[in-house]
Amino acid sequence: MSTQRVFVARLAGCAVFDPVGDRLGKVRDVVVVYRSTASPRVIGLVVEIPGRRHVFMSIGRVTSIRAGQVLTTGLINVRRFQPRPGEVRVLSELLGRRVELADGSGSAVIEDVAIEPNRLGDWDVSQLFLRKPKTSASPFAKGPTTFAVWNEVVEKRAPGESQSAEQLVASYSELHAADLATTLLDLPQQRLIEVAEELSDDRLADALEEMPEEDQVHILDGLGDERAADILDHMEPDDAADLLAQLPKKRLEQLLDLMEPEEAEDVRTLLSYAPDTAGGLMTTEPIILSADATVAEALALIRRHEMHPALAAAVFVTLPPFETPTGRLLGVVHFQRMLRYPPHERLGAIVDETMEPISVSASAAETARLLASYDLVSLPVVDAAGRLVGVVSIDDVLDYLLPDDWRTHDADDSLTQGGAR
Repeated sequence: MSTQRVFVARLAGCAVFDPVGDRLGKVRDVVVVYRSTASPRVIGLVVEIPGRRHVFMSIGRVTSIRAGQVLTTGLINVRRFQPRPGEVRVLSELLGRRVELADGSGSAVIEDVAIEPNRLGDWDVSQLFLRKPKTSASPFAKGPTTFAVWNEVVEKRAPGESQSAEQLVASYSELHAADLATTLLDLPQQRLIEVAEELSDDRLADALEEMPEEDQVHILDGLGDERAADILDHMEPDDAADLLAQLPKKRLEQLLDLMEPEEAEDVRTLLSYAPDTAGGLMTTEPIILSADATVAEALALIRRHEMHPALAAAVFVTLPPFETPTGRLLGVVHFQRMLRYPPHERLGAIVDETMEPISVSASAAETARLLASYDLVSLPVVDAAGRLVGVVSIDDVLDYLLPDDWRTHDADDSLTQGGAR
């Protein structure tokens, strides 16, 4: 086994391979247990395998950690990881903790943890990378750093004091929203709220959209009303409406009043429709343009990085006004069709007038049938006057049709290899 010292923050995200070079997953955390007379002992890794499931891999299955990769014996238990009493996850729980230096020189925060194998082949925490309080008043300054071994620090946390989540959030920066949601839900409840408070509004909003509604509500309840309203402003209107619908009426109204007026208006509109109708499933923010707009203008809007892929598949052409509810819907121009025409071509000349919109009161079953029948990824939704009020995308319908626990449903335990943990 490699004798290289490994810093856990750099280990996060590293690929895990079996002996023949097949990729098993990637490292998400390191699990340690405290000992009374020695530094914490490493007992295993939390590995994310396909399906975004986090599983436990005993450190005894690891044959080498080097060059940004982890080599293993290939045996893995695919049951979802559940921490046991006394186990501590380094990234999730140890980074950001405040400690006192035993030499009396003050306090510091743990920013990274080094692990390495001992003479017996077991892995231990060998060193801590610490940051002391800053000595400059400049907002851009950081405190000095130092290294220490475990017995040179004493963990100390005042009652009610929050643990810094800055380093943990930084390690999550490259995660896809769905992976971030899974990772957050694996954290202890108190740590989950601490990390949520540290995440940016748009990042947390993206993660919330990928969570079951009961978990969304729990996180929102742990945030102040002002912050909760900011998060809702950054969510897609249909996702924000679904979340608010789970709250008591009084809190729902409080949060709507704190939201940006335009965002709140869209959400109020969606809340007025039954959840099992096209109106309850739709989003109110598709790409809407006039018939005189050009292909170049439409493609520029489609290219925006924040545009959801399903909504970027088509542009909806209407009479003014061009925000929902719009003027009368004239038709749809699909992305693929736009690619066949020069940039200066008017959308009105290539609009598809054959796509029948669906009524805002149509059932979810009828909406799903139309999407499936015509192989569509989105469907315009109109009111009785033929005005475009929103668009239902295929992911909206799938979210409605799938069971409530689809995001966290475990795969068949028959896939388990390598025995029980």
